[in-house]
Amino acid sequence: MYDMGLDAFRLSISWPRLIPGGRGHVNPKGLRFYKNLLDELKRYGIEPHVTLHHNDLPQALEDEYGGWIDRKIIDDFTAFADVCFREFGNTVKHWSTINEPNMLASGGYDLGVMPPKHCSPPFGVVNCSRGNSSTEPYIALHNMLLAHASTATLYKQKYKYKQNGSVGITCFAYWMVPFTNSQEDKIATQRAKDFYLGWVLHPLVFGDYPDVMKKIVGKRLPSFSEDESDLVKDSFDFLGVIHYTTVYIKHLSNSVQGDYNLDVDVALLPIGNSTMVSFDVLPWGLEGVLEYIKQNYGNPPVYILENGQPSNHNSSSLNDTGRIDYLHAYIGSVLKSVRNGSDTRGYFQWSFMDLFEFLNYNYTYGLYYVNFTDPERKRSPKTSALWYSAFLKGATKVHKNISVSSSPGFFSQ
Repeated sequence: MYDMGLDAFRLSISWPRLIPGGRGHVNPKGLRFYKNLLDELKRYGIEPHVTLHHNDLPQALEDEYGGWIDRKIIDDFTAFADVCFREFGNTVKHWSTINEPNMLASGGYDLGVMPPKHCSPPFGVVNCSRGNSSTEPYIALHNMLLAHASTATLYKQKYKYKQNGSVGITCFAYWMVPFTNSQEDKIATQRAKDFYLGWVLHPLVFGDYPDVMKKIVGKRLPSFSEDESDLVKDSFDFLGVIHYTTVYIKHLSNSVQGDYNLDVDVALLPIGNSTMVSFDVLPWGLEGVLEYIKQNYGNPPVYILENGQPSNHNSSSLNDTGRIDYLHAYIGSVLKSVRNGSDTRGYFQWSFMDLFEFLNYNYTYGLYYVNFTDPERKRSPKTSALWYSAFLKGATKVHKNISVSSSPGFFSQ
């Protein structure tokens, strides 16, 4: 990372690795691992940007009370965060509480394609052993917001004055455009923005869910008490945006509600040749997301925490010129957004090296190729790694008040 020119790295702390039982005893080996890693990053001048929860809930809490569908999770998550702040807070100055709560709630509690694989027939796309697709997505996300707000409050009251860090939350963000010029598709597009983005951002900025969600979901949507609304509102120092591609939105005209996807009542259609494992280069979509947040949610500080292009994981992917085209275009769109007034403060490319991607192991996002069949997991730079390094080192010289790096990456004004 240092040789490449990165000045920041995004990582997550695994709750079950640090506190295997979910609460109580702290695993000294887990504590030592993260302290060593964070100290090493700082030694090389690489700023750690840490996510507290990236889908890996301790199994003990899932078995005991169902994890995010029970309000007990609020206190347990806050206690886990307290350990992290206490042990790592002198090194870590950027904390994200929960990764993509909107995707975790819909994918994990409606469709059943993400942990913990809750769903109920006929809604899930896999066979789930437990769950209720009609209610659990909304309950889970509600508890995530309350856990986030509780954690942010703890940091502000107990740690901020001596550690001087910041606490935010992330949101997965497609950009969405109407499939046709019909009024139905235009209305559906705004409804989709409210269900995907507003589901998280509206409570954080305004203290309650979007009106369209309250109208459609009705009593299945939990409500905030006055105290909870006050707790959640303005409980973030920054917003983490995760963006990969743009989709068309088509109104579906479903006559019934039942789960989150039926409630939204839209089809998400790919633009051009985009698929789940290949994205057309549509940088105007990221500009759209940042402009929408600026116009509708008070222009908060934003970090792009994930943005990247997958490619087939084989030796030929070392020459990944398509990834270079993608990154060049999307980094340019961030610069345009900043010039147009967006308070975007950082950009993290996904990912520094190849990972086991849960959607499809055969497609990876890394700047470095990893040979997973080699016992040493040999890493080799792809063409994009060489381009990115040259870009970062050149950008630092060219732009006096913006330095650029990756998460992979980071730029700060």
